[in-house]
Amino acid sequence: MTQKERRLYLIGKLLEEQPKYRGMEIPEDEANQKRLLRSLFNIRTLQPVSPDFLKVQDAYLQEETRRKGITQLADLQPVQEGIYLWQGDITTLRCDAIVNAANSQMLGCFAPCHGCIDNAIHTYAGVQLRLACGKLMQRQGHEEETGKAKITPGFNLPCRYVLHTVGPIVSGRLTQRDQQLLASCYRSCLELAEQNNVNSIAFCCISTGEFHFPHEKAAEIAIQTVKEYREHTHSKMEVIFNVFKETDLNIYRQLLGAD
Repeated sequence: MTQKERRLYLIGKLLEEQPKYRGMEIPEDEANQKRLLRSLFNIRTLQPVSPDFLKVQDAYLQEETRRKGITQLADLQPVQEGIYLWQGDITTLRCDAIVNAANSQMLGCFAPCHGCIDNAIHTYAGVQLRLACGKLMQRQGHEEETGKAKITPGFNLPCRYVLHTVGPIVSGRLTQRDQQLLASCYRSCLELAEQNNVNSIAFCCISTGEFHFPHEKAAEIAIQTVKEYREHTHSKMEVIFNVFKETDLNIYRQLLGAD
């Protein structure tokens, strides 16, 4: 199958699952087909999926990521011993684990084509990621606490694992508790990664998007927590600080002395 054939197959199957959308006309152009497919991935609930669907989906998503371009950790240069700074799409980074800034439901973002990292990671990992998260949350029996972490396979992402953590939501003035909870997110991910023999981990800018944590303070906490963890545990795990916005890149460069 070509990418277009795969895309149309996936759209058709996902529309069949949504009775109210079954009569929807599929756009002719590629960009709108991709937008529709992503939207359907995003709104898909926790329901069984056929092996045939997964075979086509996996081939489609892996090819889409290949076309975007995969960045290898081996091609990056450390800014300090064991610490890297990289600007780019975290869903295209090949390392042992990436960190997802999740919400307390821990099921991914259900808003069609939303710009958050949770949406992107779930989209390009495939529907298996939401199903895996659903099983974790069903066993847990309650929403995820802020500052904790969970681990799942990366499925169709270039990484082996995804670590999911819920950062603090800042409303109004930044509190000491907010700062402690953000540090806990980084520590929890590092500890869980170590338990799963992860040799390299990429952190996104946890809580700085929809959760409104001030960017500069968040970066300070991230760097300090990672350095303290490495010092106290003598961990050899390589840590990548992944940024997307130019603002965050400049903040991390200054704090890490990477100018």
